[in-house]
Amino acid sequence: MNNEKLTRKEIIDNRLKQAGWNVADRTQVIEEFFISVENNIVNEPATSYNSEFSDYVLLGKDGNPLAVVEAKKSSVDARIGEEQAKQYAYNIQKQYSFDLPFCMYTNGNDIFFWDLENYAPRKIFAFPTRTDLERMAFIRKNKKPLADELINTNIAGRPYQIQAIRAVFEAMEERKRKFLLIMATGTGKTRTCIAMVDGLMRAGWISRVLFLVDRIALRDQAIEAFKENAPQYSIWPQTGETKIVTDRRVYVSTYPTMLNVIENEKESLSPHFFDLIVIDESHRSIYNVYQNVLNYFNTIVLGLTATPTDAVDHNTFELFECEDGLPTFAYTFEDAVNNKPPYLSNFEVMKLTTKFQQEGIHLNTISEEDQRKLIAEGKDPVEINFEGTDIEKAVTNKGTNALIVREFWEECIKDPNGVLPGKTIFFCMTMKHARRIKEIFDQFYPQGAGEIAKVIVSDDPRVYGKGGLLDQFKNNDFPRVAISVDMLDTGIDIPELANLVFAKPVFSYTKFWQMIGRGTRVLNPNDRRSWCHEKDKFLIIDCWDNFEYFKLNPKGKEIKSQTALPIRLFKMRLEKLKIAREQNSEIAESEKIEIEKLINALPKNNVVVQDNATDLETVYEPKFWENLTDDKIDFLDQTIAPILRALSSVDFKAMRFEKDIVEFSLAQLNNESQDIENLKEIIVEQIAELPLNIGVVAKEKEIINKTLKNSFWVNPTESDLKQVIDKVAPLMRYRQRFDGGDEQESLNLKDVTYKKEMIEFGPENELVSVSRYKEMVEALVQQLANQNPILKKIKSGESITEEELKELAQLMNERDPFVTEKLLQRVYGNQHAKFLQFIKHILQIEVVHSFEETVTQAFDEFIKQHNNLSNNQIEFMMVLKKYLIDKGKIEKKDLINPPFTQLHPQGILGVFSPKEIEEIISVIQRIAA
Repeated sequence: MNNEKLTRKEIIDNRLKQAGWNVADRTQVIEEFFISVENNIVNEPATSYNSEFSDYVLLGKDGNPLAVVEAKKSSVDARIGEEQAKQYAYNIQKQYSFDLPFCMYTNGNDIFFWDLENYAPRKIFAFPTRTDLERMAFIRKNKKPLADELINTNIAGRPYQIQAIRAVFEAMEERKRKFLLIMATGTGKTRTCIAMVDGLMRAGWISRVLFLVDRIALRDQAIEAFKENAPQYSIWPQTGETKIVTDRRVYVSTYPTMLNVIENEKESLSPHFFDLIVIDESHRSIYNVYQNVLNYFNTIVLGLTATPTDAVDHNTFELFECEDGLPTFAYTFEDAVNNKPPYLSNFEVMKLTTKFQQEGIHLNTISEEDQRKLIAEGKDPVEINFEGTDIEKAVTNKGTNALIVREFWEECIKDPNGVLPGKTIFFCMTMKHARRIKEIFDQFYPQGAGEIAKVIVSDDPRVYGKGGLLDQFKNNDFPRVAISVDMLDTGIDIPELANLVFAKPVFSYTKFWQMIGRGTRVLNPNDRRSWCHEKDKFLIIDCWDNFEYFKLNPKGKEIKSQTALPIRLFKMRLEKLKIAREQNSEIAESEKIEIEKLINALPKNNVVVQDNATDLETVYEPKFWENLTDDKIDFLDQTIAPILRALSSVDFKAMRFEKDIVEFSLAQLNNESQDIENLKEIIVEQIAELPLNIGVVAKEKEIINKTLKNSFWVNPTESDLKQVIDKVAPLMRYRQRFDGGDEQESLNLKDVTYKKEMIEFGPENELVSVSRYKEMVEALVQQLANQNPILKKIKSGESITEEELKELAQLMNERDPFVTEKLLQRVYGNQHAKFLQFIKHILQIEVVHSFEETVTQAFDEFIKQHNNLSNNQIEFMMVLKKYLIDKGKIEKKDLINPPFTQLHPQGILGVFSPKEIEEIISVIQRIAA
């Protein structure tokens, strides 16, 4: 529209109405609001006018201005009104002594919001409601400095958690709006986030938060975490709630649920409803359709991910406005494992490869006995020829699966009784692969009556809720083994996990570490389950050389960005239209109609559509289609096609089939015979997989049978192909697609172990791991405790002589595992403790802490008691702790030399106050004593 008045009347007034503003009600909105500019705002150029009029001023319930809105005609860029709107806001503040109003400017299609003196202008997708503006104004006026806000250490009290929160708080004080925390799985991302939300709520920076996850199980887990750690904040959804409500403080939702709300229940939630959005496991999915959720709300955003920093892609850092490799805060798996005591459990890896996996299944690898069996079954061994990588894809072999289960049973970490496996996840390739593994478990251990192992997959409704399979696996004695396809790969928190079995190849480095993260949680010593003993490590059985793959390919497979299917179909029809214009006007006209249909199918409430409203207005005009020039086609290709990604609620199986048919017709127009033949095979294969025993499919039996004949594809007309799209495409949802099931070659051949090796991750002595040596020493002491008179005296609290101590030391030095004081100092990590102290420690009479544990405990307690320390101060304490652990001692002069001068030129003097320095030195002296 080329007239500002018309734009206001037909577009802006309507959009204000959608946000609850009645333009005709002067208690809500004043149009042409009078502003005197006799005394213009400071540092602004003088104006020749002595008065001006703001197009709209939005009023609060108290009648005071909340926001000014500057309107421009729809044919110009809304941003030319930026400076004008700013001047109006400042002049209203000065003239009427009101609080500074918020500032908006719009051309009807695009709206920009500016919180002057706080944040830069940003594009928004709808006007704020009166309630929104009043809440934002209240927060702006009443929020307290975050540096003064204490963190609830009962929720998140570990030093790195406090440091993460402080890093975000400091960035928020600097007026940043996007933050990224990279924290290894199991280090408490959710608890850290809850403590952060709690601090922001108490400081008055936020009143409502949205916590976004990508699966229902993670939603339920997050809700329970909020209920446990911050019960004072009301949560949505409660049990049984499906409709969105507006009276809660914390909202936890999956991406699809929230996407559905903003597309279909838009009136329920304003785009300004939330003050903070937390994105759990921030990864590629948020760049696709779910990016719409972030675009719609466009508020302060916190991303959480466990992906190692060096594997986080450029797009993630860019999305959260961080430099590549520099998140707001990072705490790695290595940091957590190397802490004393460790925050995460380390792991051992057993590589297991079978002969068939390594060499394939063919005549040379099948035993003579199995060859005879195959012949008896009517199968020719010569015709069997599969690569190892074909297993569970093109072929399934029961013997291979049975071997993996048998080796697992032998090598896994068992429960305290040493008979049954500890809690385990089997990562399988397909649903049918998972069910085959389950059958082998049932056959292998029939005494378990089918309860030892359970298939836990997302499409099984029995998995969810209290008492469901996942709840049983987490909280009950049985099942011990969860056999999963994708569902348990990420996000599930089960500290008791003792074993992970990679029964499938993994190609994503990010996903690989997420899967490993299932086992890294350490046990809560106060919550020990009967089926789980002390956990100092867990076992990974790698059946597909995943560790070797990621050594050779540290980043894994690069996931190429894929153009959305609706865009591909749109561009293909556009290409067909361009060619048909010169060859067949009837086809061109038909394609034009189909292209218009795709554009008209765009959901009007979608934020991508709203963001491109000005461009779409052009193509919604009937005149645009009357004469499609090259310029117009380029406009459709370059500008309109990308908007088609907003088509998120279509039948993608039908659309994919439609795309294949359009591609076939395009090949016909171009006389590309090879492409015609290839596409024909692809299309016919899909049609052949339609099950005629389903009623709705059987109704189209005639056209299905017709298209399965070669004669149909010799030279089908456009009308024929359109009929195939109309009749057959909607049936593709019923297609029986290959899923490693009945279409696989199914074999039952004996497989044997090709390679089986242990890799120790962690400290080792000459022959065994330190942890194993400790087990052997403690077993020997416990064995002698009720027999040896000297140990009996120690156990009962009596004193022993030097001679008795030497006698005991000599005895233990002569018995396997040949105990010495030096070895005990090594395995318990304390070079100062004596032989007798270690014996008392093993007998649970007194505790021997390692030097690292003593230092860590003292520093952690200091940070916890001083949780108002800044991010930089906590970083200094971390460097000081490492220095003390590495060197064993520290002098005052060291604190003003490297490495401390790298944090501040004056070292500790530039980071802490004199009183704080005294406290720190006191802590160091207590440790040294």
